[in-house]
Amino acid sequence: MGNDVSSVGLPFMKMHGLGNDFVVIDRREVGRAVPMTPELAEAIGDRHRGVGFDQLAEITAGPEGPHLTFYNADGSMAAACGNATRCIAAREMALLGTDSLTLTTEHGTLQARIAKDGLTSVNMGHPQLTWDQIPLAAEMNTLKLPMEGAPSATGMGNPHCTFFVEDADAVDLTTLGPKTEHHPLYPERTNVQVAHVIAPDHLRMRVWERGVGMTLASGSSSCATAVAAHRRGLTGRSVRITLDGGDIWIDWREDGVWMTGPTAHVFSATFSPEFLAAI
Repeated sequence: MGNDVSSVGLPFMKMHGLGNDFVVIDRREVGRAVPMTPELAEAIGDRHRGVGFDQLAEITAGPEGPHLTFYNADGSMAAACGNATRCIAAREMALLGTDSLTLTTEHGTLQARIAKDGLTSVNMGHPQLTWDQIPLAAEMNTLKLPMEGAPSATGMGNPHCTFFVEDADAVDLTTLGPKTEHHPLYPERTNVQVAHVIAPDHLRMRVWERGVGMTLASGSSSCATAVAAHRRGLTGRSVRITLDGGDIWIDWREDGVWMTGPTAHVFSATFSPEFLAAI
């Protein structure tokens, strides 16, 4: 970045939802002295030489409320990130002293509210269920894809591929994940989930995120899996999902897919001018 680097560095926050962790940069406060680039996002996402994250989120002022832009750990962009949205919504509502909030993302306008027991809920909108919305490479039945394991395809602002298996913990996700992420049926790559049914209102799920790898949790993946499970007749419309990082609650209602879970603001810090200048 050379001479464009701010002499005071770049302030940020570290947050997580169920261990799905984020770097959050509030552009309303820090401005654009250090613009985000794929190279900077990837450098920040390095868990050895940067800070590390599953996603990076930037907050800007939008016409309806805070606008969120997301980057993956490999520097690519994502239109949606459910757990980061919940974390940022919880902070915004606390600052404003309100119990509800409107946010916008590339996926659209989202509603958030404070739930019971200190949890935060976000309406992630309606799922995309047709091949061209997700998107897939050609017209096909999205409930059972023509690939080994017959997974389901769902869009939640980003593409998802969900395998329903006998035991999610027994699946080698480090092999299945990257293989499926780059499958030719998904022209924009895909997030990958493996899940099994514990009860009609309870799923066990593990996740491989597009551009990231294995993560402890994923909000949009949880929404997609709950939608797919109900479409396949495995569960009702309201389910608890047990992830590696803990439990999240998904409720597919008439107005969209509501996601409820815990949030954490871990610390606030500043990237040094030296770190930024080296990128």
